Amino acid sequence: MAVLQCGVETCTYNKEKLCCKGDILVGGKQADKSKDTCCASFRQEKGDRMVSALEHPSKTISIDCEAEKCVYNNNYKCYAEAVRISGNRAGSSKETICETFKEK
Repeated sequence: MAVLQCGVETCTYNKEKLCCKGDILVGGKQADKSKDTCCASFRQEKGDRMVSALEHPSKTISIDCEAEKCVYNNNYKCYAEAVRISGNRAGSSKETICETFKEK
């Protein structure tokens, strides 16, 4: 499990720059740069905050990862000690980025 810092303030799962979802998926199967990745679990907050399975933010989280070229990806799991997701004003998952991505 990685320490996750989330800078996507428009995501319904973001609370205090941490994630309340419990696990996330980093997309970008063919990514060779961080800008080609995304948080595929992003859900835009709309009006009333959607109630997630975990109402409390967690400092560590399980991360599935599709980015095959990332050094931290091992068998679809992220093994980085810490992960930063950015995209402050994102309106979709395509506007988010895994800043921790590092090409093999």
